[in-house]
Order: sequence, then structure tokens, then C-alpha cells
Amino acid sequence: MTIGILTLHFFIPGCTSLKEKRSHIKPVLVRLRREFNISVAEVDRQDMWQESVIACALISNDHEYTQSALQQVAGFSEHNWPELELLEHHIELV
Repeated sequence: MTIGILTLHFFIPGCTSLKEKRSHIKPVLVRLRREFNISVAEVDRQDMWQESVIACALISNDHEYTQSALQQVAGFSEHNWPELELLEHHIELV
């Protein structure tokens, strides 16, 4: 069994309120859950207007599949939301 955790650190340029930030982040969370069947949550920088840290978790019995799937999530995130600047992403496998 392999547990994979992907951390995505986004910068949201031009965002001026937490309400506006939620309007950018919520569709990301919903779409990632739906497209990849993974657990997703905002885990850090909740009180900062222009930054968000999102964590995605995936459990699988195949180490390579977990790595590959989380890489796809990172690429999908960067490609589908160009208004959000992906500062960094990190994959950790346990």
C-alpha cells in the first residue's frame, strides 16, 4: 500500500479579499475531486488573500501509479487554471 500526498502552492494575483480567493479555490477543489477521485483540501495560508496551499491525497497498491497520478494532478492544475500561478508542488510517498 502506498499513500501519496501532493502539495500545491498557488499564488493568486490580483486577489483582494478572502471571498474572492474562495471563488478561485473552490472550483479547483471540486474539479480535482471529480476528475481524479482524490481527497483534496486547502491546508495552509487560509487567511492570506493571494496564496493558497492545497493538499491532495491518494492511496493505491502501486507505488508507480501513485507517483504518476499525482504528477498528472499537478500538470492538470497548472494547465487548467492559468489565472492561478503554481509556485511549487511537492509529492511525498509513504
